[in-house]
Amino acid sequence: MKIMALFAALAGLDVLLPRLVMAGGKKASELVVVADTRVLDSGIMKYFANLYNENIMLFAVWAVVLTAVLGCVLGWIMDKVMTQTGLDLTSRKIVEH
Repeated sequence: MKIMALFAALAGLDVLLPRLVMAGGKKASELVVVADTRVLDSGIMKYFANLYNENIMLFAVWAVVLTAVLGCVLGWIMDKVMTQTGLDLTSRKIVEH
């Protein structure tokens, strides 16, 4: 019974603690997050920084596509490395129990 009481006390504290530690004052204004392009001269970094600032959806599409492409490239490179070390991962047998 003591464990249940302790659990209930901890659950209540978990619910009430954020309200107790919140700072007082007015609500903050909306924060605008932008990439600083003042230090970028030209090139791919400036393109992606401007893209982030102007069209976040296209930036997200680029991020997804580049992540997939880089994952495939790294997978292909690791497959070649494994083949060179003698580990052939293409002919493994799947055993179902």
